Amino acid sequence: MSLLEVSALKKVYSTRFGGSKVEALRDINFRVEQGEYVAIMGESGSGKTTLLNILAALDKPTSGRVILDGKDMSKIKESAVATYRRNNLGFVFQDFNLLDTFTLADNIYLPLVLAGRPYKEMHDRLAPIASTLGIQKLLNKYPYEVSGGEKQRAAVARALITEPRLILADEPTGALDSRSSDELLWLFSEVNRVGQTILMVTHSINAASTAGRVLFIKDGVVFHQLYRGNSTNEQFYQKISDTMVLLATGRNRG
Repeated sequence: MSLLEVSALKKVYSTRFGGSKVEALRDINFRVEQGEYVAIMGESGSGKTTLLNILAALDKPTSGRVILDGKDMSKIKESAVATYRRNNLGFVFQDFNLLDTFTLADNIYLPLVLAGRPYKEMHDRLAPIASTLGIQKLLNKYPYEVSGGEKQRAAVARALITEPRLILADEPTGALDSRSSDELLWLFSEVNRVGQTILMVTHSINAASTAGRVLFIKDGVVFHQLYRGNSTNEQFYQKISDTMVLLATGRNRG
């Protein structure tokens, strides 16, 4: 069974005073298998952010279903959404979303603190993650004392520490220089290699070329998808680039 199933997803927004309606998503359908690393691409206004907000349980669809690990997210009570999100989803944002008054360790612990977990459990969970991400010596530092790449490593640790079913990454390389971006994408590949499922929204062809599959959204529908297969990152980069040209020129999918 698929870890994530998105079926006939539609989202319509009413403009101010209800004068007109904007169809952000028309008919989105796709599945993500356990252990997949999937990138979502599309031009600005294609519906990527709306889709991510719905998958993150931050917004509700007008119609259609999102099923995560067999659970229909539309059936979750409003009072239980935050707990469900914390227990099942990990988030990596473009702007890190770290609290400057907390050390990196405390930022990473935060979702477990909110869940009422004991300190020993938090410490035991963090140790192997910090080792994998290479941030052991940074844990007592504050966000303003470390680089952008180091902040993003801490954000990845915060996403992983809850042992989520799915990591949602929103333009995770957008605020990073090329070296830090390459390091983060390598880390994503490593955590995916050991079984973590990742869904990443990105404008970056370089970022998308590290995924195993890329979904392209245009005008609120899945326009096309590419599988990596045996392609190298360089070969997959070229395939993604060619598809983005099709998106930009409005040609039919190939």
